Amino acid sequence: MDLILWRHAEAEDLDETDEGGGDDLSRRLTAKGEKQAARVAAWLERRLPEGVRIFSSPAVRTEQTALALGRRYRVHPDLAPGGSPQALLDVAQWPHARQPVLIIGHQPTLGRVIAQLLGIASGECSVRKGAVWWLRHRERDGVGQTVLLSVQTPELL
Repeated sequence: MDLILWRHAEAEDLDETDEGGGDDLSRRLTAKGEKQAARVAAWLERRLPEGVRIFSSPAVRTEQTALALGRRYRVHPDLAPGGSPQALLDVAQWPHARQPVLIIGHQPTLGRVIAQLLGIASGECSVRKGAVWWLRHRERDGVGQTVLLSVQTPELL
């Protein structure tokens, strides 16, 4: 199974929201963030396999990032900021889902999932804003493995 993790693009600071320091979920992408999302979405569009299931956090900035892709997606409350790595993996049905899954979410959850799947001892991995990490689960000699297929950042696309 393929698991594609996409961190939302650059968003406004909390004090720049319409509420002026209000709700974290209402933070919107900046102009730079919109460009980042468009660049990464164009890269993904050329590579996403048929039948990919797409899930987004309920935060405005993640939904705006998802909209740049121009595909149907589902908002899942378990992907909200502060969600657990296990909740994300449950949403994705890792590693047993039949279709590839793209999740648009947040740090530090994405980095913790990556660290867990790749066996990074610190349990943390930094994920840049707008970046995509593409992971694949495979079986070799009866043992499950996670393979890192690609990491892309908006700056390099």
